[in-house]
Amino acid sequence: MIVTIERLGHLGHGIARNPDLGPIYVPGTLPGEVVEGRPDGDRLADPKIITPSPDRVKPPCRHARTCGGCQVQHASDAFVARWKQDVVRAALASQGLTAALLTLQTSPPKSRRRATLSARRTKSGVLIGFHGRASDSIAEIPDCQLLAPGILAAFPGLKALVTAGGSRSAELSLQVTLTRGGPDVSVTGGKPLDSALRMDLARLVEAHGFSRLTWDGETVALRDRPALTFGRASVVPPAGAFLQATAEGEAALLHAVRQALGPQKRVVDLFSGIGTFTLPLAAAMEVHAVEGDAAMTQALDLAARNTPDLHRISVETRDLFRRPLEPDELKPFTGAVIDPPRAGAEAQTDRLAASTISVIAAVSCNPVTFARDATALVAKGYLLDWVQVVDQFRWSTHIELVARFVRMT
Repeated sequence: MIVTIERLGHLGHGIARNPDLGPIYVPGTLPGEVVEGRPDGDRLADPKIITPSPDRVKPPCRHARTCGGCQVQHASDAFVARWKQDVVRAALASQGLTAALLTLQTSPPKSRRRATLSARRTKSGVLIGFHGRASDSIAEIPDCQLLAPGILAAFPGLKALVTAGGSRSAELSLQVTLTRGGPDVSVTGGKPLDSALRMDLARLVEAHGFSRLTWDGETVALRDRPALTFGRASVVPPAGAFLQATAEGEAALLHAVRQALGPQKRVVDLFSGIGTFTLPLAAAMEVHAVEGDAAMTQALDLAARNTPDLHRISVETRDLFRRPLEPDELKPFTGAVIDPPRAGAEAQTDRLAASTISVIAAVSCNPVTFARDATALVAKGYLLDWVQVVDQFRWSTHIELVARFVRMT
C-alpha cells in the first residue's frame, strides 16, 4: 500500500487517509511524505519512505531507531516548533478561542535534569534505559542526546544499585534528579529491604556520590542534601516530588509567569508544588502557596522561612480538586498562578472565573484541558491575552505553555 501523510497526530504518528480503511497511522513520518508499507489494521507496517519531506533530518541520536524516549527526532527543529504551536492553536479553536502565540522556547539537547529510567538484571549484567518503541524491551542509551551529562555519568552507580537490589524477573523504575548534592535516586520494584541489602545500598550511595536513595518509598541513605535552587531559596524536595524537566524550561515558564502577572502586591499560587514559582515571585510580591501534598508544602515552607529578604510567603495544604479556593477566599489577591496536573482543574478554574482577580497566569502541560478550562474564564469576562508555548521535552510530543488572562468585565 502507498499512502501520503496528511498530518501528525498528537502522539507524533503520521496520519494518512484511505477511502476503505479510514485513518492510517505511520510512526516516524512527516506531512507530505509518500510512504509504502504493509497494512496492519489501522497502521502501516514496515514503512518505506518513497518521497521524503524537506523537513526530514537525520536523527541526532544514534539510539533513535531503538529507543522510544523521543518521537520526532526525524523532524527539523523549525517543523517541530510550527507543529507544537499548531497543536495549541487547534486545541483553542476546538473551544472557539484564539490568542496571540509568542515565539516558542525550546530546551537545548542534553538538558534533561530529571528522568525516569527502566532497568533490569540480565544474564550478562544490567540493562538501563528507556523502553523501545511500542515495546516492553529496554533500549540502552549510553549516548543519549536528551539526558544531562550528570544523569549519564550516574549510570555506573545505577547499574550497581540494580545489581544489588534487582532481580531478573522484575523491572525496576529509577527516577533520577540532579541536585546540588548529587543525583537523587528513587527506586521502585526492587527486592525487599533487609539489613544486608540496606548496608550494600548505603555503601553504593557513598561510593557513587548520590545525594539520597529512596527504595520503594523508604529513604535508605542520605549522603548529602538533595537541594534545588528556586530564585534565592534552597529547597530539599521530598523523594519523587515534581520538578520541571529542564532548568531552561523552568526559566522560560517562570519568565512567562512573571510577564503575565506584571507588578502585583499579593498573588495566590495554586498547585504550587515545592515552590517553582512561589519562591522566585516572592522576591517582588507576597505569595500564598496552595498544594495538596503535605510533604511538598512542608519543603516549601521550610525553604521560605530559611530564605532572607523575601516578601511574605504563606503556605496551605489543601486538595484543590475536592476543596477549591472559593471566590471570597480569592478576594485578597490581585493575581493568580495556576499550574494543575495534565487533567486540568475545572473546579478551581470555575472559582477563579467567578473571582475579582485581575490577572491570571495559567500554566499547563496539556493544551486540550487548558483550552477546556480557558473557556470558563473567557465566559466570565476574562480576555485570553497571549500564550507562550515552551518545548521543554525536546523531540517529544509533550507541550508546556503559559497563558495570560486579564479581567475585562
